[in-house]
Parts: sequence; structure tokens; C-alpha cells
Amino acid sequence: MNTSITIEEILLRKYFNLTDIIAGSSGIKRHVKWVHCMEVTQISHLLNGNELILTTGLGWKNCEDTFLSYLNQLIDCNAAGLCIEIGSNMMTVPQCAIDLANEQHFPIILFHEEVPFVEITQDIHSLIINQQYQMISNLENYSQQLNKNLLEIDHYEPILKFLHSYLHVQVILIFNESDMAIIPRTKKKEAYQMVADYYEEKTNHDKRILRQAIQVLGEEYAELFIYSDERELTDFDSLISDRTATALAQHLLRELYIEDKKMSEESKWLTNWIEGEFSDEAIRERLFYIDSKMQLDGGIVCICKQHARNNKSAAKLDKTYFKIMFRTVFEQYGFQVFPVEIDHQLAFILGDNRSSEDWKSRVTSAVDRMMKMDLGSRNRMGQLSIGFGKHVQSLSEIYKSYETAGETLLLQDRVPEESKSIFYQDLHMHRMISLLNKHGNLEETVHEYLGPVIEYDRQHNGELMPTLKTYLACNGSKQETSKQLFIVRQTLYHRLEKLEKLLGSDFMRSDKRLGLEFMILALDFLQYSSRNVSGNKVNKYMGK
Repeated sequence: MNTSITIEEILLRKYFNLTDIIAGSSGIKRHVKWVHCMEVTQISHLLNGNELILTTGLGWKNCEDTFLSYLNQLIDCNAAGLCIEIGSNMMTVPQCAIDLANEQHFPIILFHEEVPFVEITQDIHSLIINQQYQMISNLENYSQQLNKNLLEIDHYEPILKFLHSYLHVQVILIFNESDMAIIPRTKKKEAYQMVADYYEEKTNHDKRILRQAIQVLGEEYAELFIYSDERELTDFDSLISDRTATALAQHLLRELYIEDKKMSEESKWLTNWIEGEFSDEAIRERLFYIDSKMQLDGGIVCICKQHARNNKSAAKLDKTYFKIMFRTVFEQYGFQVFPVEIDHQLAFILGDNRSSEDWKSRVTSAVDRMMKMDLGSRNRMGQLSIGFGKHVQSLSEIYKSYETAGETLLLQDRVPEESKSIFYQDLHMHRMISLLNKHGNLEETVHEYLGPVIEYDRQHNGELMPTLKTYLACNGSKQETSKQLFIVRQTLYHRLEKLEKLLGSDFMRSDKRLGLEFMILALDFLQYSSRNVSGNKVNKYMGK
């Protein structure tokens, strides 16, 4: 569809019948957006690109260097071409300028007779304006047909076919940089190569290729490419592509809502799955019924818990919106998402479509992207606690990931800020401390190891416990310890003598040191767990 004017078309207009193209004839397909009459020689700051320049050469007359500078500025500014009226100001065009224009495919057109520049600009501007009006009309017509199609289709492919038939271009829709829809399919090989070249930045500035992001819930969900091997793409192509991308986003969002509703109807089955009531074979049979193309290699469970609202103005999380956003993001990183609500908590079974080796880095990237997104015009991610269980290879063992995800959320409230993690695997020693706390008397064990030091600090308002923690963390380096504590060596030696009397001179022996480090972590665990409880043993041990 012709939506812009080219130099080739302008040469057919009135006043151009007695002209010669003395250079750059290979560039007559260049698009013209406007016409300027210019006699000044410093013009780079005056142009926006695709202008056809009319001049008498007054600015440079027969100065070859000035003309070359003028020509280079036009080329650098992506002007469409140069029309020169041959007369008293300009008799000939230097050969070096002709060579440069031929090399750059930049048309130089000569008027051999005096012509009315005003009438030329009026004629071409009228033509351009009329085409702009026609373009707006065509764009509106396309949008109306597209919106009508949206009401009738149940798949995105008819939208791609409509775009192809309207612009006569190759259309490519890419999900997750791998899943690809190509219209027409006969050029599948060329489409793959074009996309590969684009990603490798070989064709980023190729005007025959145009990329448009498909935004769903503020996140890039897919990519739309259009490509022509016969012509450069125009502003009209870009506008049509943008309208199509908006339509695709609406369709995909509608599909996400429908699938979320369908998944909600599977809630009872998902609850039984996450609680470990099905065999691996039974799970795969049910998943095949949901989607025959689904191939999962184990997975993990994520639990999201909204914090108690401290004030009435705090907005409640829109669970439907959040589930769709969660799915939109995590599917980009190779996970099949199954949301399920259990005990007023929102859980997600994340079936893994990729190698389990990098699951943790993919989850981290997905969470980071979610943190940057605005939920319903307010950033509500800060209202959530998120915990991921361990990755399991068998789908029938998802319950283990669910249990460990719950344990992760519990531990997040019981460990110091610097030790917190959304991953069960990263909690290391704190997992063992929690286990010991459940099945043993952790408080008495801590007091057995650290009681003398805690009691000394309580009675003397001392700093032995921070000194012990820092000394162990610095691997027994006195210089580094004194530096970390901002004290002189003599003060440190005095404290270490006290510690030897309270803990024994062998407290840095490997096995005893390991026990002390473990008990210090356990003390932090107990202290954070009981932060809001008064009168318990931990507070007593801490001298509170």
C-alpha cells in the first residue's frame, strides 16, 4: 500500500520534466517527507531527515570544498535528495561530489531552466498532506476491521494473517525467544534467519525490518516482527504494526484470564496434587488433558503471603491480577504456572520446562522483574512475603517443595535480615537450627555454650558477645577483629582473655569453635523468633 511519496514519483510531477539525475540514481526510491528551499551552508541542525532540498547554489557558488561539506551534511542527516537550479550561481557540479553521491545512493537532480520553487513546494506539500490524510483514513479502517476480528477469533493467528494481507509483508510473532508463529509459513527458513540476524545486531538498522514489543500487564510478553525483502518499511507500516501489537496484547490478556479461570476450576485437583495425593503417572495424565504439549521436568512451589495491613488505607492485593502477572513473568523464564489457594495463602506450582541446573537463577530474574512492576498503580510487592521450596525432579514429590516453601516463609521471620532468603536452599544452618528447635531444647543448649558470656555482658554491660562473633567471623585474626570493632589491640587482648576464662582456653579449637558458631546462629534465631514476646528464657539470657 502506497502511503509515502518517493523521489521517483516526484520526478513525474510538473516542473521536473526538464531535469537530469546526474548522481545517485539508485536512490530514487527514497521517501520524501517534506521539501525545503535552503541556501545556507550550515544545515545539519535544521533537518530531521527525508527532506528534499531545493537550492540555487548561492551559498557556495563554485567553491568545491564548501559544496562537499554541504553534501556531506545532507547525507549525514538522511536527507532524501538535492535539487539544484543551474544558473549564475551554479554552473557545474564537481566530479568528486558526483562520485560521493553515487557511492551513498544520494540523488542529485539538476534543473536546467529557472523554475518557481514556491510552486514546486506547494505542489509536493499538497501531495504529501493528501497522502497523510489517506494514511489516517486507512489506519482507522484497519483498526476497525481489526477490532471486529477480535470479537470473532479464538486464536492470535488470524490477526497475523490479517496484518500480512494488509501490508504484504512477512509476519513473525515470537514468545520466549523460541516459540515462533510465522505468516506465511512458506518462508519459515528466511524468517528464522532474519530473527537470528536481528538478535545478533546484524540488521538492527535495516529499514526493511520492524520490531514491536507486545506488552501484557506492563511486561514484554512477546515480539512482533514485520519484514519485507522488496521495500523499506514506512511510518504507516510502523503505525499498523503498533495497532496490531495492541490488538494482540488485548487478545493474549483475554486468553490469560480465560486460562486462569479454567485453572481455578482445577483448584481441588491442584490442592490434592500439592498435598502429595497423586502418583507421577496420574499427574502427567491430567496435565496432558489440560495441555497435550506440556512437558515438565520436575518443579518447585512458591508460596506468597500478604502481610497484615497496619492501616486501613493499605490496598488489598488483587489476587486475579497478581496470578496473571505472576504467570506472565514466570512463563518467560521457562516455567508452567499452576496457581492454587490453600489456607488463605496463594501458592504456585512451577512446572519446569527447562534444565533444572539454572532454575534458581531463572527464578531470581523473574522475581526481580516482578519487583519492578507496578501492581494496579501501586507497588504492592512490598506487602508480600515470598518463599520457594526445594526443586524436586518428580512431579509426585511437589508436596516436598510445598512443605519447604512454607518452612522458608517461617524462617524468614526468625532470622536476621542479612541471613534472609526467598530460597529454602539458601537458609543452610538455619534449617538445622529450626529442626533442632522443634525436636530439642534449643534454648538450654544455647545457654550451655554461651550462657557465661551472655551473663557477663548483662552484669558488666560488656561487649564480649559482639567480640566473640566478630573474632570467629574474622577466623581468629586479631588485626581484622580490632579493625571491625573499631578498638585498639590492647582492648581486644583484654576481651579475649575474658573469653578464655569463660569459655575455656581451647574455645578456638576447630570442633569447639564450630559448636560456638552454630550456637551464635541459634541465639540470633531465638532472639528474632521471640522479638515480640516478653519474659521468655531468651530475653532473660540476653539480659532483657
